[in-house]
Amino acid sequence: MVGYNKAIYGKKRLAMEKIKEQIERLLPRMTRIIVSNRLDKTYQYRKVEVTWTTVRGKELCQIAAYTEKQVFQENVDVEELADKLLVHFPEHLCQMNIFTEEKEYSFKMTKKGKLLTNATRLPAKQSGTSKLAKTSGSDVADLADKMNSRRGEHNRKKNYILQEGMTVPPLVDMGIFTKEGKVVRSMYDKYKQINRFVELVDDVLKNETKDEIYILDFGCGKSYLTFVLYYYIVEIRKKKAEIIGLDLKADVIKHCNETAEKYGYDHLHFELGDINGYKTKMPVDMVVTLHACDTATDYALFNAVQWNAKYILSVPCCQHEVNGQIESELLAPMMEYGIIKERMAALATDAIRANMLTYRGYKTQILEFVDFAHSPKNLLIRAVKSAIPKEKRERSLQEVERMCEEMHIVPSIYNLLKYKRGKRRKNYETKEREQKRRCNRQPDRRNYFRAAGNHVLHRGHGLSAWRQSKRFE
Repeated sequence: MVGYNKAIYGKKRLAMEKIKEQIERLLPRMTRIIVSNRLDKTYQYRKVEVTWTTVRGKELCQIAAYTEKQVFQENVDVEELADKLLVHFPEHLCQMNIFTEEKEYSFKMTKKGKLLTNATRLPAKQSGTSKLAKTSGSDVADLADKMNSRRGEHNRKKNYILQEGMTVPPLVDMGIFTKEGKVVRSMYDKYKQINRFVELVDDVLKNETKDEIYILDFGCGKSYLTFVLYYYIVEIRKKKAEIIGLDLKADVIKHCNETAEKYGYDHLHFELGDINGYKTKMPVDMVVTLHACDTATDYALFNAVQWNAKYILSVPCCQHEVNGQIESELLAPMMEYGIIKERMAALATDAIRANMLTYRGYKTQILEFVDFAHSPKNLLIRAVKSAIPKEKRERSLQEVERMCEEMHIVPSIYNLLKYKRGKRRKNYETKEREQKRRCNRQPDRRNYFRAAGNHVLHRGHGLSAWRQSKRFE
């Protein structure tokens, strides 16, 4: 076995020498190099790309190494390029493609140390696109504009709130901006998503007359968007902002506080705590909750309503509660397929959340946060405190109750937002304690439906029949 490994090692050494010769031979005609296909999934870089760039009149090779979330760039002399690439290939990344104007040269290392090579002539239209790889500076943006407009996209022509050339430290650390304020081409989709979020916030804050805004971010995580939100309010809107991020992970909170200090964001703080039961003495203007899991979103919305927050922005995440409860004879075909049932339950949950916020006096919208192609969790609930007519509020509640009765569900957001603070505690929490006391004597709701037969599942009878059987004294 040892001899076998030595043989493979020897083959790889010879292959590396051969590739080094090929790189040096093709370098004068090279337009781009891509090294990819990780052998070990734990290796930090998933791809390495080489293009030409010009710095102070000198032509250099720009190496961009991509991780899952960031890109690290380095400019090197032409003579150093081969050695730099051999750090990644073939030990960690086993495939390399070298492009010229006319051909694509492919090199792939097998597990046994054999080097496979191939050369393919490029079509005229494909070789023409390599001009982008030769271009640097502002010319890259101009060529990207033309390419995007052909695909029906007008990304760089759009007047984004976070524009290129701005000094936005969080975007630099995220690998979206270079230190010079240029958008990294591979991160352009993420750049659009962040601008979309800022636009949704700007729509509600552009008419805000207060000079200082107090914001709570529940389930902040690593807080990339929280940092961007602070920058937008303070640097672009020129308002004072007091933002508190809340999360359950101590190491995340420590890292975020250190980052805020590094950026000089004096009024951005992070605390360790749970969404449910969090208390604040400050008047809350906005509550943000991005990808809070399952019912954590419901408790964040409940707290926002109790604090009489003027603005609520919520991007729900995984939603298991309704998916575990839903039963409907009418919708039986959709219950047969897990993925359809899961998506329907998620959409039903968000619709109920929006209606319950309307019932509590908020003008509510459900908006597309990002393109579905990038993430299926692409909906944002935006609610603004408004003078909602009583008739509309009552109608929203009735629609939710009819929907819950048809689907035989009792979502947390319904129980949390149906009652005012005092009344909710008296009716809901007392009932919950009574249910715990009598739980051993009461059959499960689902078992009741199965025992009662299909007639119980008819519209207008299922949930109310169950409630009648569970009426508390």
